[in-house]
Amino acid sequence: MSYASLSVKDLNSLLSRSGSGSSSSPRTPGQTRPVKVIPLQHPDTSDDARPPSIPFDDIFSRWTAKIKRMSLLDWVDTLFPCFRWIRTYRGNEYFKLDLMAGVTVGVMLVPQAMSYAKLAGLPPIYGLYSSFVPIFVYAIFGSSRQLAIGPVALVSLLVSNALGDIADSSEELHIELAILLALLVGILECIMGLLRLGWLIRFISHSVISGFTSASAIVIGLSQVKYFLGYSIARSSKIVPLVESIIAGADKFQWPPFLMGSLILVILQVMKHVGKAKKELQFLRAAAPLTGIVLGTTIAKVFHPPSISLVGEIPQGLPTFSFPRSFDHAKTLLPTSALITGVAILESVGIAKALAAKNRYELDSNSELFGLGVANILGSLFSAYPATGSFSRSAVNNESEAKTGLSGLITGIIIGCSLLFLTPVFKYIPQCALAAIVISAVSGLVDYDEAIFLWRVDKRDFTLWAITSTTTLFFGIEIGVLVGVGFSLAFVIHESANPHIAVLGRLPGTTVYRNVKQYPEAYTYNGIVIVRIDSPIYFANISYIKDRLREYEVAVDKYTTRGPEVERISFVILEMSPVTHIDSSAVEALKELYQEYKARDIQLAISNPNKDVHMTIARSGMVELVGKEWYFVRVHDAVQVCLTYVQSSNSEEQKEPSFLRRFGNNGSSNNSSYSDIQPGNTLLKEALLSGEK
Repeated sequence: MSYASLSVKDLNSLLSRSGSGSSSSPRTPGQTRPVKVIPLQHPDTSDDARPPSIPFDDIFSRWTAKIKRMSLLDWVDTLFPCFRWIRTYRGNEYFKLDLMAGVTVGVMLVPQAMSYAKLAGLPPIYGLYSSFVPIFVYAIFGSSRQLAIGPVALVSLLVSNALGDIADSSEELHIELAILLALLVGILECIMGLLRLGWLIRFISHSVISGFTSASAIVIGLSQVKYFLGYSIARSSKIVPLVESIIAGADKFQWPPFLMGSLILVILQVMKHVGKAKKELQFLRAAAPLTGIVLGTTIAKVFHPPSISLVGEIPQGLPTFSFPRSFDHAKTLLPTSALITGVAILESVGIAKALAAKNRYELDSNSELFGLGVANILGSLFSAYPATGSFSRSAVNNESEAKTGLSGLITGIIIGCSLLFLTPVFKYIPQCALAAIVISAVSGLVDYDEAIFLWRVDKRDFTLWAITSTTTLFFGIEIGVLVGVGFSLAFVIHESANPHIAVLGRLPGTTVYRNVKQYPEAYTYNGIVIVRIDSPIYFANISYIKDRLREYEVAVDKYTTRGPEVERISFVILEMSPVTHIDSSAVEALKELYQEYKARDIQLAISNPNKDVHMTIARSGMVELVGKEWYFVRVHDAVQVCLTYVQSSNSEEQKEPSFLRRFGNNGSSNNSSYSDIQPGNTLLKEALLSGEK
């Protein structure tokens, strides 16, 4: 068994000989106190040793072992997550709560679904279709017990923007493409869920999502203003054409739809605010959309104002089975499908995980994504356009104390009853009432509080927020997303390629070493530089790390120092405990750096590499190159040994200018060097033992 650091026995021998070498210097307890050095065992790199594992092999092995352990009940729970809550359902306790939550969300969803369908450029009935079958399917295959799925404003805007360039909203092709889009989104969600690829979306910063959502909410609100003004405006996802068309048609302004829409919008906002502020009145929040619809329909039915446009005839009955058509445009719709899938991961899965944590049950993100995918695939077979989790309806569902997926089934039943019995009444709904519901819903998506928070906390994240929101507003949704994601990835790459590196110093009275910039009281040792690398080391950042190490070597020491006075740096200690991975390119670069140091009589020492990093270094031959005695468990161990050599070099300076030729790993035995320590000098022992006092 070989060890990285010098054995305790050797160090004790060193101090004993140092203390007893002169009769005029009597031995003191401080001079003979043993120095504690923890030995580090090097990994076995022989051919008989187990080869390094391949990450994909490890993943496959874990999956295989997990599958072998799964019982029939586990398989049922995996394929049909609804059985998890069905087995533990408490009818007397849960049914009343689920019933009230399901009815509340259903009452909220009926008008919202029709409003979002209009936003997507579809007839209102398709919003109800998208709220019917997907809800029942998700209740079976979805993992969340509180997530309310269906049409949402952001996805509806994406659908409208993607299909607007292909077909006019009045054409049948527009509807067929929206249904096809639901199928494509469902397939992508299922693939990502099965392959467990949901982690890819983590590279998109939250500030990017917030900026994109805020800008999209403004665009959505402006696109609905036409129902308030009483005249048509340009269909666009950019703010400039929308504003220009609003100004250009100002001479066509009509007061009746503006007054009705404004009145309904004010009522919606007041009810939503009161419902949020007072828990006992939270039902007002859910009832607000229905109240707006009832009020608008009553006014339209009684007074028949000619300048207020109505929804018109809506087909009665449940959706029929039909397979999506128009696959000729599938390739064109793939980018939008990927974008909607990303929104599903970021919003739906994020909301579902938060609700699961709040209600104390486990939820697998990939299983949840698969459940959303199945809901969209089967929904597309019944004339639904893409559905995903709604933040507002999920919040209402949770606040109504929904306990299981039964609340979703009840919501679906309400949508079904609406399709069967209420569609004749829907034809009197004013368009401005539906627009008011959309504007009220998206007003909360303009996250200016987040922008203020980012400005105060992190200017870089605020820059991301500003760039994403600005490009989305002025250049469109697709450009905004691409630019935001691009800048987000650029920041990630920059942070990875330029990792944080700290010079460490010893905290007084301890053996703890910390960043000297964070702890100004920490002191360093003359001739020794201790550097901590706070990231994995790989081909993209090794050049930056080498440059920083060279800077530390020649930089003027501005910190409090201890130990013997020396003229230059003789040791560089790398603290590698934060380094989780090192690749072959980085190892080769470290070898080159070691050779550079060796040519200038500077010894490299490495402290506390983890198991994988240590194995990589050992297999590369770097342990033998640097010397096993220069690998340590603790920084303090490395400092003790380096101080020994610095002291010896200082004492023997006149006899041997290059002490590394005597004490390096390529020189003579280390034990022969210990006896050369001058006996009368206690500075080394004081430096070594100061941390023990």
